[in-house]
Amino acid sequence: MRKIAIASLILLMAACGSNPKTSGAKPLYEVLTSQSTGGGNIRFYEILTTPQEIRMLQGDENLKKKISDSDLETANFIILNMGEKNTSGYSITAERVEETPDKIIVYVKETSPPEDAMNLQVISYPYAIVKINSKKPIEIK
Repeated sequence: MRKIAIASLILLMAACGSNPKTSGAKPLYEVLTSQSTGGGNIRFYEILTTPQEIRMLQGDENLKKKISDSDLETANFIILNMGEKNTSGYSITAERVEETPDKIIVYVKETSPPEDAMNLQVISYPYAIVKINSKKPIEIK
């Protein structure tokens, strides 16, 4: 009798742990890359929505395996550029992304090195590429 009770409890716990609505579902967003060099000279955010713009990203060796042909029709992409910086230690990324009924809101996080940190005295160009698994309009904050 005890074995049946334990087996039933295990089955119940396993059933509660699975959620058919989320299995196989894509996350709302994914940071494809976040680099300290390779970005633009000026600070800007660019939203890529058309297949022609997104194909440009597929030409990058680091990104081409992360962007499928189906993404051209189902996803938008954001280029986040922090601009030219005098030292190492800077970074930029999407801190969080929220979906509302009519749009996607992307919260950008820019990180600077601590004032007392010992950083390399090099010019850096931090940037990030973010994939949004939605074709809704995007607002960046």
